[in-house]
Amino acid sequence: MKLSSLELTYLRGVGTARAELLKKELQIHNQEQMMYYFPYKYIDRSRIYKISELNANMPYVQVSGRILSFRIIGEGRAKRLSASFTDGTGLLELVWFKGLKYTQDRYKFNQEYLVFGKPSQYGAQLSIAHPDIDPLNEQSLAFTRGLQAFYNTTERMKSNFLNSKAIQKIQISLFQSLTGPISETLPGFLLEKLRLMPLDKSLREVHFPSDNKALEKARYRLKFEELFYLQLHILRYARKRDKKFKGYPFTRIGDYFNNFYHRHLPFELTAAQKRVLKEIRSNVGGQAQMNRLLQGDVGSGKTLVALMSMLMAADNGFQACMMAPTEILANQHYVTLCRFLRDMPVKVALLTGSTRKKEREALHRDLQSGEIHFLVGTHALIEDTVKFANLGLVVIDEQHRFGVVQRSKLWTK
Repeated sequence: MKLSSLELTYLRGVGTARAELLKKELQIHNQEQMMYYFPYKYIDRSRIYKISELNANMPYVQVSGRILSFRIIGEGRAKRLSASFTDGTGLLELVWFKGLKYTQDRYKFNQEYLVFGKPSQYGAQLSIAHPDIDPLNEQSLAFTRGLQAFYNTTERMKSNFLNSKAIQKIQISLFQSLTGPISETLPGFLLEKLRLMPLDKSLREVHFPSDNKALEKARYRLKFEELFYLQLHILRYARKRDKKFKGYPFTRIGDYFNNFYHRHLPFELTAAQKRVLKEIRSNVGGQAQMNRLLQGDVGSGKTLVALMSMLMAADNGFQACMMAPTEILANQHYVTLCRFLRDMPVKVALLTGSTRKKEREALHRDLQSGEIHFLVGTHALIEDTVKFANLGLVVIDEQHRFGVVQRSKLWTK
């Protein structure tokens, strides 16, 4: 039976109330989700200190000893329970601000306890507020044999005694209830090739690490799997998109591209620019719509690559447009394209929110007639009144500054 179909109440230590709390506070509804609720940090509890060794600069400490006395201090909101704790080498104050009566009734004098927490100093007295405290026995000593996992909880959970330690006990109960190893989710050849830890061992190590090295390998494997399946999902989406959106094949490289490359290009293309143009040429030659991110540093020549891609469109009888998020950027691109193409029979136009009505009307006519080869602009390009004769290529600068709907509106033109 799959863990995703097993309720939390089947686990030892999880009643109906706890199961409901886990659902409401952490959205954990079944045993599989519980297993994949990972710790947020780990603390080495392998050492038991002497009280005489403690100081307030230590992050977390663990001591064993006995409670000598209890006393209630303060009134109202300042009321707190203080316990005097000793291991024979010194005194340590244990402090609780909540659940005072419950705590005082729970812990007994002259019984050995294992105490864990962060030390603080008030005057000459060292203290630990709300310590993790358990009777010193084989079960509590199990937590002192290496790294202990800590889980995020909410205030409501803590007030109902469902803290990090309680979650760890639920995890112990869950793994003890398994009748066999957890089914592997990655193919064997991938595990072998990348030397990944098996899933069963990874999940056990991430909750109950044997050492830092094993924990690192376990976390690496689980992170790899998450990103691996995310990549597969993205690839599947890309395949579906290719089938859904048919492109216009650019089957030839003609005079526009060749004349620019051989006669008007003012400098030699870099190896990276040549490689990307070759890839674009391959993409636009197919039936699927190309959807490509062109990335590079400032001044690396992205605009030139975009222009030469637009020339491929012109060679195949299509128009092209370039949309920028601001008028300043749109003007810069317009000036750049005009400078590169000044000696070529290619008409470039600019359309922004500042374009005057008469100029806009003339531009709309020339665009619909096909007289304009390349149109540069801002959000004005996606207006319903902007109609192309035969738009074949769209270039969007700083695409993250446009919404999905805005970009798709331009693609459908």
